[in-house]
Amino acid sequence: MCEAEIEKIKSQLKIARNEISNLRSQINNLNHVHRKDVELMKATLQDFRCHGWSISEPMKESNIEPKENDLSIDLKPIGYIKTIFTDKRAVPRQANIAEGIFSRIELLKDVYTNPQQSLETLDEFSHFWIIYYFHRNICHFKPKVSPPRLDGKKVGVFATRSPHRFNPIGMSLVRLDHIEGSVIYFYGSDMVNDTPVIDIKPYIPRYDCPEKFSDNGTLTPEVASMKAREEPEGEDSQDETTTPTSSSSSQQNLADVKVPAWINNHPTLTVIFSENALGQINEFKFNQKTIEDILKNDPRSVYVREKYLSQIYNFQVDGNNVICKFDDVNGTVTVLQVRRM
Repeated sequence: MCEAEIEKIKSQLKIARNEISNLRSQINNLNHVHRKDVELMKATLQDFRCHGWSISEPMKESNIEPKENDLSIDLKPIGYIKTIFTDKRAVPRQANIAEGIFSRIELLKDVYTNPQQSLETLDEFSHFWIIYYFHRNICHFKPKVSPPRLDGKKVGVFATRSPHRFNPIGMSLVRLDHIEGSVIYFYGSDMVNDTPVIDIKPYIPRYDCPEKFSDNGTLTPEVASMKAREEPEGEDSQDETTTPTSSSSSQQNLADVKVPAWINNHPTLTVIFSENALGQINEFKFNQKTIEDILKNDPRSVYVREKYLSQIYNFQVDGNNVICKFDDVNGTVTVLQVRRM
């Protein structure tokens, strides 16, 4: 065999080795994609329970009690929430963090023939609870989670409001603006657009709020101005002049209400707008306070905050892409740019 033929065979072997290497890389990538797809399908099937309320098997009259895990509950949405947040990134952690955000709930017409009838007299309340389903969460619930205010320390999931739960159900207290037909308009939003609504309940201070908290975490007496709206349907208000309250009873109520110290650990950041960002906000006629409310409470997760200290951060809100830079040393965040998506 001549030298030229040997070199030709070596060249072909080299090409074959490269092709084999490329095929191995493609197989690894396909395996990775396949695993991700399987995990997503499992999570979707496990979370898929919005098809009417039913019990998996009818309970027959019997002396045998059902086992603890024999029941399966399926819920159907009564409507969907429409908000300015198209993605989970930078969504406020609580509704009152950005209480100026205007949102709405659109009730489904196949739940009630006349859905507006179900909303009669709701406008007599100033606030209401929204109970909803975390439809964008990939199910990876754990018994302990790390709330952002604890900087990595873990606590039991039932001692937090983490969205990653065995049953991914959320609840938010919002301020009612007005009702038009079967659409409810409200202020304050911590939900992604098109979040399915499970239920709506009026906020009644007498039952829902033992006492109000001030900004520094100390307790203050319940706001008297909300008293006029706290009576539930079918229950008459009592004349306060005939219902005296003792100071000792009030002090007892204050002593009964407590929260962990870390709940009140919420230092706010100073939000700075560059001249370029201010010009773009004015050009697009966007609400500057909305961006400020989102950023001053630091929407980053503990993982992002610790791994990418003082990093460039972007998020989408109301069709705009907001680009900013955090300065964790000085406790500031500068909005650099606001662009239309």
